[in-house]
Amino acid sequence: MKNTPTDPVPVLQELIRCRSVTPAEGGALTYLENLLSQHGFVCHRLVFREEGTPDVENLFARIGSGAPHLCFAGHTDVVPEGIAEAWTHPPFAAEISNGYVYGRGACDMKGSVAAFAAAAIDFIRGTRKFKGSISFLITGDEEGPAINGTAKVLQWMRENGHVPDHCIVGEPSSAEKLGDTIKIGRRGSLSFTVTVEGKQGHAAYPHKADNPIPKLARFVDRIAAAKLDDGNEHFDPSTLAVTTFDVGNPAGNVIPSRATAKFNIRFSTEHGFASLKGWVEDEVAKITAEMGGAWTVSATEGADAFITEPGRFVGLVQDAVERETGILPKLSTSGGTSDARFVKDYCPVLEFGPVNATIHQTDERMAIEELRATQAIYGRIIADYFSAEL
Repeated sequence: MKNTPTDPVPVLQELIRCRSVTPAEGGALTYLENLLSQHGFVCHRLVFREEGTPDVENLFARIGSGAPHLCFAGHTDVVPEGIAEAWTHPPFAAEISNGYVYGRGACDMKGSVAAFAAAAIDFIRGTRKFKGSISFLITGDEEGPAINGTAKVLQWMRENGHVPDHCIVGEPSSAEKLGDTIKIGRRGSLSFTVTVEGKQGHAAYPHKADNPIPKLARFVDRIAAAKLDDGNEHFDPSTLAVTTFDVGNPAGNVIPSRATAKFNIRFSTEHGFASLKGWVEDEVAKITAEMGGAWTVSATEGADAFITEPGRFVGLVQDAVERETGILPKLSTSGGTSDARFVKDYCPVLEFGPVNATIHQTDERMAIEELRATQAIYGRIIADYFSAEL
């Protein structure tokens, strides 16, 4: 007798009803753990903490042993709902209306979690034995500091013999239609704070002061106009955005003693943290030689750029998406950061999930048709993965 397919809709509804605003677990991991345990997954609840940051609950679940090992990585934490009264449907009620499931996290990314869980359960129920393993790495810290979540779970996985061969992160990667985009990498992110010290004085006697503003303005103008690179096969040209220029001076007749600028660089694999820091320091040195000033530069490393080169794994996912949707997905590295930045240090990783049109918005929602189509795609990926020699 053929098994009835698992419906991802009630799974998504149950997850949405768990108020798991970062870092609260809200019952979402407990629900998922119970669901997967019923179908043979061995589950581990992992709580990590670090001084000055909130404790975070995570879940690792695995069925099978040995290779090939396919991991699905994702998160059940969500951003705050904002003004609840502005929602057409309560943000944690998971109400269905006009073919959509409404609720915070519907797209980002409880929908993907529900779809992959349903697909994995159906595969296991329909396959008496399969060679390899399926696992879930689910964190409650993706939308927050990302300190006590995926990065530490991956360390635990390495220490306990659970490093996967390949990983799919269920971020909502599709732009306009389900299946139009797969993320195979991400740009790096590096933020700078640059301060110039001067000498305060009266605006009527500028020769008695040392104005830091022209110095910093010269520097900002140069870096903002700089061409960092031309991009490459998988990345657009790197970008630099100045985000603030501040002197903390409300008076129109006072020359300030300090000026500070902040800027962020989103960079391709043409660069790394060290090379960009060196470039900024060189530009500061040039302005110092021209105009003087006491400069300080601090940098905050966000994420390094990475790419999963197209090959058999990427091709398998592309083929599965095309066969289910009729769309050959574009391979992209656009957008900000995701937890794939941690996974890439352990195994090849890509991101695939539903359309991201309503993520983090009021009335976030996911079409039931799209949810079930996402389940079908994940199901085909799983089936193809365990029948292929990667």
